[in-house]
Amino acid sequence: MSILLGDFTMPLHRPGVSAWSDTLDMDIERLSMLDELGYSETWLGEHYTSRWENIPAPDLIIARLIPETKTMKLCTGVTCMPNHNPFHLAHRIAQLDQMLKGRFMWGVGPGGFPGDIQAAGFDLDSTDHRKMTAEAIDTVLKLWDKPDPGRYKNEFWDFTITEPLEDIGMSFHIKPYQNPHPPIAVAGSRPDSKTLEMAGRRGWIPMSINFLPTAALKSQWLSVEKGARDARKDPPSRSSWRIARDVLIGDTTKEARKEAIEGSIGVAYEEYFLRILSKIPGRIQQLKIDPEMPDRDVTLEYLADNIWLVGSADEVEEKIRRLYAQVGGFGYLVTIGHEWNPKEFWQNSHEVLSKEVIPRLSEL
Repeated sequence: MSILLGDFTMPLHRPGVSAWSDTLDMDIERLSMLDELGYSETWLGEHYTSRWENIPAPDLIIARLIPETKTMKLCTGVTCMPNHNPFHLAHRIAQLDQMLKGRFMWGVGPGGFPGDIQAAGFDLDSTDHRKMTAEAIDTVLKLWDKPDPGRYKNEFWDFTITEPLEDIGMSFHIKPYQNPHPPIAVAGSRPDSKTLEMAGRRGWIPMSINFLPTAALKSQWLSVEKGARDARKDPPSRSSWRIARDVLIGDTTKEARKEAIEGSIGVAYEEYFLRILSKIPGRIQQLKIDPEMPDRDVTLEYLADNIWLVGSADEVEEKIRRLYAQVGGFGYLVTIGHEWNPKEFWQNSHEVLSKEVIPRLSEL
């Protein structure tokens, strides 16, 4: 079985270029095309304050995509748990799973932007919102499994499940389509990811962010294994590991590299990713293959050479093989959803990746 293809729609739209409604239409059209190309899954992000990643309600986009897609799983990537009351979330996610008849996976996490949490009415430090995330997930799972009547109160929320009124058919009754619940996934952005330790500990799907070099990815898999070991579980299968990457294929490596650096990928990194990471102490360091290299050397050219999967079909195939060997194997390559501009170039890139490059990797 070959590596499988997935997509991560953060999304990424340069602020001020297109109307918000038009960017949503772009994402829906692009994901419909990826379904036709045989992509296995897509993960949609949730952000309240990022103008680049401008989807605050991924479940609405997922619902809109149900009739537009046939086989691709539609997944939250991730539901930012501190933004939601778990009573409401248990209903919304279960309904989404029912609507998709199981063609759904639930990505969960604390959310990467403190502003998103504050915009939702919370004022939490990093420790609190991680604690809140864990407790919210456990509460949703409990409500799906055994929604005992009573008051559910802690430092973060307060709600009550009333006693059933069987004569009028009134009770907490909603459950997901999948039993006992949809597959749960978490994403890690740091080499020593505590989130990925949780994935190993709880048997959840581990996902790795797009801009980490191979040494950091190897460290992330060690975190997954540590979590499983701490929970006295069997080692997880690498076939469940999703690694995200910025991918662009052209007729020649020179052509693809030029389009990547000067086009949508380069703009997103230059005006968004690198600016964000430079504001967080130690985060630019995580992009370096050599810890001693200065920050100024983390350029678009460096990223094209060392992190992105950019080039001709043969070049990208070789880069995927190298990545696979260096990290010790993984199951899913998750492409990052940039704007398809120029549209024909990007469509061809994804078609070549899915129809030519990935089938050549069947022995991995």
